[in-house]
Amino acid sequence: MVDRLLGRNREAPPDAPVDARTAVWNRVQLARNIRRPRTLELLGGMADEIIELHGDRGFGDDAAIVAGFARLDGHRIAFVGQQKGADTEENIRRNFGMPHPEGYRKAMRVMELAERLGLPIVTFVDVPGAHPGPESEERGIADAIARSVGLMSRLRTPIVAVITGEGGSGGALAIAVGDVVIALENAVYSVISPEGCASILWRTADEAATAALAMRMTADDQLALGVVDIVVPEPGEGAHADPEEMARRLRPVIVGELERLGRMTPDELVDARYRRYRVLGAYTEVAAPAAAVPPTRGLGDRLRELLDPTRWSGGNPIPGSSRRDEPPAREEV
Repeated sequence: MVDRLLGRNREAPPDAPVDARTAVWNRVQLARNIRRPRTLELLGGMADEIIELHGDRGFGDDAAIVAGFARLDGHRIAFVGQQKGADTEENIRRNFGMPHPEGYRKAMRVMELAERLGLPIVTFVDVPGAHPGPESEERGIADAIARSVGLMSRLRTPIVAVITGEGGSGGALAIAVGDVVIALENAVYSVISPEGCASILWRTADEAATAALAMRMTADDQLALGVVDIVVPEPGEGAHADPEEMARRLRPVIVGELERLGRMTPDELVDARYRRYRVLGAYTEVAAPAAAVPPTRGLGDRLRELLDPTRWSGGNPIPGSSRRDEPPAREEV
């Protein structure tokens, strides 16, 4: 056990076809491509009008999350999405797309406003994970993520979630609780990065490709698992090669889902969303073999055995002893 805790004598990673690992790892790299279209770029190619809101009305504004309102083929929507940068300077300003607590609180502010206004919500997920620094912990990053998940699960308005690039851990789930989940062809979705998974299981990040294959994190895998509902094909070498074409392909899918969800009542939406996430996942129950359990002696049984006069005499009563709780007879002198 100590060896396992200290990482000694770890089992080698399982053998897998090199081509399979390479194919999955290429998908991961495409999802992380710095030229991949982000929330604002995709909305710019789809929406007729965009109004961005800023700030959480508590701490400040987080540039890693963009939120506001837009008009999409005549549909008024609220949008929330993570926003990475296209170069080093912008990435630093947007914290490489890793939101702080105030970013998620800004998102909740817009989602609550959308519910009051009766507007559907479209979210765009592209995040390696929420910001893990001490300042985020001090300002309540775990609380912000949990509250966002809870809020989205009960909002009485349609929610369409789109995974556009990386969908990493709770930072992604915080804005991905949708009535329908759409993923771009080269998007990935997982509870941890491949490097993090490999470091835990095999104590080296060099096995990240093996971990990516084992986690089944590609859009096709997630579709087979039922986590994702629709996979949108990407043009050519990927969305980064033609962002405008990617937006053109994505728009009718989002609009179609908005129209379908718009025909449902608020009660139907919440009930269907609840059922969706209650049954998500798979498990198997295996009956354990019934082990013979010896009868347990009670305290009374043990006392009777201890006080039994024959216990100490090989089966013969001890002279002068009595099975009754009576003192021995007094001898005449």
